[in-house]
Amino acid sequence: MEKSIDEINTRIRDGNARVVTAEEMPDIVAELGEERALREVDVVTTGTFGAMCSSGAFLNFGHADPPIRMERVWLNDVEAYGGIAAVDAYIGATQQSTTQGDRYGGAHVIEDLIAGRSVELRAISRGTDCYPRRTVTTSLLLEDLNDAVMLNPRNSFQRYNAATNSTERAIHTYMGMLLPHSGNISYSGAGMLSPLANDPGCHVIGSGVPIFLGGAQGMIVGQGTQSSPASGFANLMTTGDMGHMTTDYIRAATFRGYGVTMYVGVGIPLPVTDLAVVRSTAVRDEEIMTDIVDYGIPERDRPTVRQVSYAELKSGRVEINGEEVRTSSLSSYRKAREVAETLRSWVEKGSIELALPTRRFNTTKRTGPMRETAHVPRVREVMETKVVCITEEEPVTGAAAKLLKGETNHLPVLASDGRLVGIVTTYDVTKAVARRGDRLTVKDIMTRKVVRTAPEEAVDIAAQKLERHNISALPVVNPQNEVVGMLTALNLGTLLGGRWKR
Repeated sequence: MEKSIDEINTRIRDGNARVVTAEEMPDIVAELGEERALREVDVVTTGTFGAMCSSGAFLNFGHADPPIRMERVWLNDVEAYGGIAAVDAYIGATQQSTTQGDRYGGAHVIEDLIAGRSVELRAISRGTDCYPRRTVTTSLLLEDLNDAVMLNPRNSFQRYNAATNSTERAIHTYMGMLLPHSGNISYSGAGMLSPLANDPGCHVIGSGVPIFLGGAQGMIVGQGTQSSPASGFANLMTTGDMGHMTTDYIRAATFRGYGVTMYVGVGIPLPVTDLAVVRSTAVRDEEIMTDIVDYGIPERDRPTVRQVSYAELKSGRVEINGEEVRTSSLSSYRKAREVAETLRSWVEKGSIELALPTRRFNTTKRTGPMRETAHVPRVREVMETKVVCITEEEPVTGAAAKLLKGETNHLPVLASDGRLVGIVTTYDVTKAVARRGDRLTVKDIMTRKVVRTAPEEAVDIAAQKLERHNISALPVVNPQNEVVGMLTALNLGTLLGGRWKR
């Protein structure tokens, strides 16, 4: 048995359609069976509400008098891209204010416009014969714009990796703050309510399909940028009229240490046309799997800690290496429910008509890494391989003697088995000698929490460690925690000088 989209839309217009949310559908299928569920259910509504950084809006301001071709554009001191004709601009959600930094950004401008607040437009131009004006400054409301079209390149991921952090310090990411030693797990997505989780094969999701976007009726433009359905990470490019949106479903936010983002509500009504739709919309959180990834490793291909279901993530605790770790969601399941329920009411009232895709997605698409033509220097290429070390049991006077030779200002401290256990500097030894250092051993004065690097680590990452911790050298260690080199600020200065000359 199959149902046509016309048949479903006729039922909607007649007020006879049965509409349920994706949260309800699994129990309905379990109770009625697939065939009967197909006969009885016409539409399944979905929803998600979370941080979607890859969002923004095209704005048309109308022509000034005399006219200006706006080459650089700022809205409340947030720069927008003006290279699209004379009086159009695209403002990205993550663009930060030139005066307020990450406290205010493109997402805040978009929210302010939707909320009815005034926004200052400032633009400059070199001036031309047809566009002689060189500057303009004015205050605008959303209603003053000819067009305000939200166009989000990448929304509503099928699923998201969960994040943890195995390192010794807290880190700040687009997945929020991650505590050291895998002290927490952060995740995102609505699981069984998420649109693409209910149609992973993109059977009824595709270009031209009507959606809920930010409280307004919108549309799927196509596959989102970086969409990778073949690996389970599909996403959508979406669009909608900002004039009908509400701040209930469009909210600006700032993640400490990462920057500005925008929370967006997205939902899709899925027409139940055949058994394939029935089966995919009967998915439960226990069946939606994702990986917990170690964000403490600053690499593109971060290691996976373990695989986990959304049911486990939503339970509040997940086991890692025999220990229970607390989980927390960056997205709002309550708001996702609101989106799905609002969509249900739209369909039941006949205020939104369903459609099948005008163009289907390529479900075999898999994203790849950036092709890099410039060599990325690694620590092993610039580190010093002749390293002066000391053992933890040696007296401080022995450390002073080694430092006085002038070969180094940093002494890695080794245990009896050769592993790195600490570090001492000229400053540490000077303080110790001043307080009768002849009675002290190296282990009494060494720094035990050593910031270190590895031979294959990118030099940029190592440089960030030096800057973050306000230190001038890093021991270079192998996987066995044995010292194989030393990286100093002087090494980096030599490298950067070489780059500059090129």
